[in-house]
Amino acid sequence: MELRTLKTFQVVADQLNLTKAAELLGYTQPTITLQIQTLEKEIGHPLFHRVGKKTFLTPAGKVMKEHVDKLFAVVSQMDKAIKLLDGPNGTLVVAAPEYYWTHYLSQLIRSYVHHHPQVKLKLVSCNSADAVNLITSNEADIGIIAGESGKQEIESRLLEKEQLLLVTSREIYEKHDRDYIMGNYPFIYKESYNLEGLHRQSISELNYHPAAVIESSSEETIKIAALNHTGVALISANLIKDELKSGTLVPLHQLEQRLETNLIFLKDRSEEMTIRSFAELVIQGWTESGKIT
Repeated sequence: MELRTLKTFQVVADQLNLTKAAELLGYTQPTITLQIQTLEKEIGHPLFHRVGKKTFLTPAGKVMKEHVDKLFAVVSQMDKAIKLLDGPNGTLVVAAPEYYWTHYLSQLIRSYVHHHPQVKLKLVSCNSADAVNLITSNEADIGIIAGESGKQEIESRLLEKEQLLLVTSREIYEKHDRDYIMGNYPFIYKESYNLEGLHRQSISELNYHPAAVIESSSEETIKIAALNHTGVALISANLIKDELKSGTLVPLHQLEQRLETNLIFLKDRSEEMTIRSFAELVIQGWTESGKIT
């Protein structure tokens, strides 16, 4: 069965009048009659019968009409869905740590909304590990994270390489010399740094032998622990800019290796226009937006 023939049947079944159907379809009446006869031959049942001057659907015609209406409703939905691929649309969920929202994304979001007002944005503040989980579970469309995702199904786009510092609180720094601090206070680092060997590098660069080790999945938790005089924290300089400026955290060492900041999304969603449009804007404007704040 051809869609064209089924469409002809649908219009005739709606109008129950060949003249009106011909006008709507732009066909001649003989063409419509031929298409209906072909369809009737194909299914083995008559679709219409006449009583006097009136045309009615046969039982087979009623069954055919019910399913043809459903078929073209699906075709219409498909057409709409495909047209949506022509430009950004729908809802876009973006997950990122609070620092990135405050210092980078607020400027970029304003620009994106201006250019794509038809897209509804949902913004999620979370740590990098949670952002990765939200992406893999399809609860978020795009994430901004510190470090690598560690997931094969995730596509990563490098935004910048962050400076990593070993820091402690001002109170600890003023009470003890560096050797005492490094030897007697716990070493606090992010879980993903373990995967990338960054915590081992910080230890080997300084011949560092911490009294204890604390691992966390949250950058914010690490920062708070350092501010609360818990120990020596390995953390991105970007995440503690304000604390370094105010002097509440004091750098003890700067690592040679830098930590990547990545924009992430699922590989199998890379062609979605809404994701692509937001990713392109962030990649192009990331460095400049950081300067503004």
